[in-house]
Amino acid sequence: MTEYVTAAIDGSSFSQSVCDYATWASQALGAPLMFLHAVDNHPPVVEDADLSGSLQLGARETLMEELAELDEKRAKLNREQGQLMLEAAQTRAAERGTPEAKTRQRNGTLVETLADHEDETRLLVLGKRGESADQASGHLGSSLERVVRELRRPILMVPRGGFSAPRKVMIAFDGSKTARKGVEMLAKSPLFKGLACHVVTVSADTAEHRMALAWAVNLLQDAGLGAEGAIRAGDAEATLHAYESEHDIDITVMGAYGHSRIRQLLVGSTTTSMLRNAHIPVLILR
Repeated sequence: MTEYVTAAIDGSSFSQSVCDYATWASQALGAPLMFLHAVDNHPPVVEDADLSGSLQLGARETLMEELAELDEKRAKLNREQGQLMLEAAQTRAAERGTPEAKTRQRNGTLVETLADHEDETRLLVLGKRGESADQASGHLGSSLERVVRELRRPILMVPRGGFSAPRKVMIAFDGSKTARKGVEMLAKSPLFKGLACHVVTVSADTAEHRMALAWAVNLLQDAGLGAEGAIRAGDAEATLHAYESEHDIDITVMGAYGHSRIRQLLVGSTTTSMLRNAHIPVLILR
């Protein structure tokens, strides 16, 4: 089965960045690119007032027929709009050196659609928020939270802003089995070939932590990556964000499951906080 870099796009202002980062990832991985758009014709809306009691039977039947016709027209418009989005993304990717990107449009929610395509997804790229929450400042899209929790594929979350080819990557590392697996995945992957890798442990500076950090740095260096390590004390989220700014990090890499303080980053409310405050892409490894 062919495995794609799958880019989930919609009408939000994040879609251009999603397109550009997905194109970059496709080229770096040597994997085919697919743009995917989910047409959800029944998004959550404020419950309409029940006016049936004030309508005569004939009038109510006429109204229901008109509403059904309106739903059909809306669904058709949504499909046409989605197709235009996909074609625009395809053109944008071609202009950036990927002329054969595939497109797919499916009916259903975003999470359902991505789950249906999980087996053929090598890397999922999606925006920090969808179009329904596009203007909600400081808000994290609920679909993103569900995708992070339910899908078992690497996920690259992209914030709003222009694309720039990554030069520096930071890996949040806590020495756990899951974190070690993530480092091994990166060492084998061509995604970050030629980039400077910063491996950061947020914990006390102990011999055990230094030994685990040295293992990660050496593994990445043996794979041909320019890697260096650091141990920092403090609150995990604040410390990682501070390190990003201090070293001009372009992408942060985290494991979806881990232990100790890093584990908290993707469990419960701290997940939402870390991703909500992200100003650079975050790669979540599964």
